[in-house]
Amino acid sequence: MKSYKKALAIFLAVLLTLVPCSVGAAAAVDKDYTITNPYEDVDWQNWEQYKADLHCHTNVSDGENSVREMIQMHYDLDYDFLAITDHSTVCYSWTDVQYVPAIRAAMSLRTGTNILLAPEGLTEEEYQEVTTPGKDGKAMLQVPFGNEQNGGSFNNTHVNSWFADYGNGVLGATSDYETSIRNVDKLGGLSVINHPGEYTGARDEDDPDKAYDESYSYYINKFANLLEQYPSCLGIDINSKTDGRTKNDRKLWDILLQKVIPTGRTVKAIASSDAHRESAVDSGWTVHPLPEQSVDALRTSLETGAFFAASHYIKNTKELAILSTEIGEDLGTEWTADFSLPTPEVKGILVDDVEDTISIQADNARTIHWIADGEVIAVGDTIDLDDYSDQIGSYVRAEIFGDGGILYTQAFVLDYDGAPEAQEESSSFFDFGTIFRKLYELMMIFINSNNVLNELQEWLFR
Repeated sequence: MKSYKKALAIFLAVLLTLVPCSVGAAAAVDKDYTITNPYEDVDWQNWEQYKADLHCHTNVSDGENSVREMIQMHYDLDYDFLAITDHSTVCYSWTDVQYVPAIRAAMSLRTGTNILLAPEGLTEEEYQEVTTPGKDGKAMLQVPFGNEQNGGSFNNTHVNSWFADYGNGVLGATSDYETSIRNVDKLGGLSVINHPGEYTGARDEDDPDKAYDESYSYYINKFANLLEQYPSCLGIDINSKTDGRTKNDRKLWDILLQKVIPTGRTVKAIASSDAHRESAVDSGWTVHPLPEQSVDALRTSLETGAFFAASHYIKNTKELAILSTEIGEDLGTEWTADFSLPTPEVKGILVDDVEDTISIQADNARTIHWIADGEVIAVGDTIDLDDYSDQIGSYVRAEIFGDGGILYTQAFVLDYDGAPEAQEESSSFFDFGTIFRKLYELMMIFINSNNVLNELQEWLFR
């Protein structure tokens, strides 16, 4: 059947070149796609799927709950991995809790934390109980060296990092993403750009069509340049907390995919709780199909993109209108999942390079739709790329929606004759974060050259 379709398409294409006609829009034609499947190595039959929260806070910085409480809440909700990422504070241990005095003192002004009380971690007995599978086989592992970088940034230039001991007591300069991303890269760690809509101001756009329009070109180019330079920066946060700040950041993700994929890499998406208090725990997370529950396996999943972002919240009105049409039910302008119901779970992904199809088998899903260049182009558990070739650029991705939550796949990158090519950026683009970084560096040189100020800095920030 597929070969018949291809033969017919070729015949029609030749016919159109011979017969004068007027065509109002491009028609879909069969193309020879090479599909990069980020889930290619997943053994869906034998691997387990693990739940991770890669971003949350405690009263070590500006969270309301102790390290012990935050760990216990996630453990009770059956999380398998947890990264505690307090501002400018590396999480070294769940038992021997360390903190940066100046960071904790400053953050306590926001939360009312009693800084006279030392942050509370797990006892050794509790640590063994949490991290070692017991009779129920349940365990939760620490993602190493969690840190939300740039704690001193005035406009939320926040970067999450893991697997690299960098940024403890480093305030960072406003608008400067690159310093933290570059240093984490040098140390062999991974990072992600947190809730970009808070930095860009897109969080305040109630009209999704206005978010990330041409007036946001500086921010878009800034993020694209960083992602092209530093492959260890996975991508961006697309849905965190209750999606108030990130409601337009799926649109940014699609824009960045279009810009970055032609340069030779992709842009991954995470979701997280960014919980500063109990009420936000379990709002967003990532799902990782793994051969084993280990930190190494988790890291491989993040690097390859063999994971899903997931959330219990959607606050983008355009997305909700599309989903409402697909399921035949009005979801309103702000949607919260039914926490008592299971989130959609992917049971298999099949990519056929010959037939040019991608299929997703998922439980607890009410609809699956496929997005290319920021637009929903198909609905259903299978997409035939040839049917939509006139709407597809460098990728497609899927969103899997159910009453218990939404899953976002990573992008399936497409290569074919005529695929979009990398565009030369204007040489006039300048990252203003560079200026603030230089000012910060000059300030640190002055402090370090002054014995009194240097000793004060050592006491406050080390």
